[in-house]
Amino acid sequence: MSGFFERLQERAVEIHIAEHLHARLQRGDKLRVKLGLDPTAPDLHVGHLVVLDALRSFQDDGHTVVLIIGDYTALIGDPSGRSETRPVLSREQVEANAKTYFDQAALVLDRNRIEVRYNSEWLAPMTAADILRLMGKSTLQQVLQREDFAERLKQGAAIGAHEILYPFSQAYDSVAVRADVEIGGTDQLFNLLFGREIQKAYGQEPQDIAVFPLLEGPDGVQRMSKSLGNYIGISEPPEEIYGKTMSIPDALIEKYVRLISGLDPKQQAEVLAMKPRDAKAALARQLVKRLHGEEAAARAQEAFERQFVRREEPATVEEHVISGPTDITSLLVETGIAKSRNEARRLAQQGGIRKNGEKVDENAQATSGDVISARRRFIRLK
Repeated sequence: MSGFFERLQERAVEIHIAEHLHARLQRGDKLRVKLGLDPTAPDLHVGHLVVLDALRSFQDDGHTVVLIIGDYTALIGDPSGRSETRPVLSREQVEANAKTYFDQAALVLDRNRIEVRYNSEWLAPMTAADILRLMGKSTLQQVLQREDFAERLKQGAAIGAHEILYPFSQAYDSVAVRADVEIGGTDQLFNLLFGREIQKAYGQEPQDIAVFPLLEGPDGVQRMSKSLGNYIGISEPPEEIYGKTMSIPDALIEKYVRLISGLDPKQQAEVLAMKPRDAKAALARQLVKRLHGEEAAARAQEAFERQFVRREEPATVEEHVISGPTDITSLLVETGIAKSRNEARRLAQQGGIRKNGEKVDENAQATSGDVISARRRFIRLK
């Protein structure tokens, strides 16, 4: 086996069909490797580094990476791994989110060896007859075998009729770009396998697939997700990436180090031998370094230690004008630190709000001259 294929097998949860993909690589075939991205938020997150690193390995082995921006399928909404229908985005939201993806992916990939396609190219022109022909390539029973659909049926939860179109549309993406390989997270296994079946129905050789582990978000509970808001965006400011990484539970340190640090096995072992806080600091610095560079990593580390270890104010503190004494929860909503008063209350209950360096509860009041800090932001009231 080639070293490349062995490394791929080590990182992937499953390769289907491994023997076929290995034979293609042994023959020296130049493959088209597809990754679909759903533009539900303007940021890719560090969980995407798992598959982006795999794509970079394919590039380095001489293959072509095809990024599919799901601008059309985002108008349907993919329910993968969810217990309810995902809200459908407007065309304006989709376009605003999709336009930043290429530059973010290029933080890891060789931009000169990326083919970027929008699936509206082939899905939008489809007539009703085209869609019916596509849906005729499979059965409703096959589609409803998806774990999320099956679970919702069992619970009596609603499944929108439009959602049935999603696996067909994503599968047709593979037909349109003639994908040889498709990769994704484990939550996409059904969609990727379904793509094989639709390719066969259109007379194409079916794609091989490789699925990779999903990464939990900083909350340590749910998988990292743009839709759920528990993610570390790869284009976020270095200080945000560093701070959010420092907030992950100790139980996730090893998974983050092994899946997204970009460190070699020896360096990983050195980090994992450290005390949890030191390991998280090393991981946080490494993540910022690989996404923003060494200088940014050093600045982010210093800013974190100044604010959260030495409890010093940052060099510059943004000001917020108030008309008089105000309650903490209202202030957090006004400044955008919290999206709602309920979210601000939860943050206070978790000990995440400080006034002049001291933790305060949800009933606290603040006035001119106070410095409020929460979620790595400092606000001086004026």
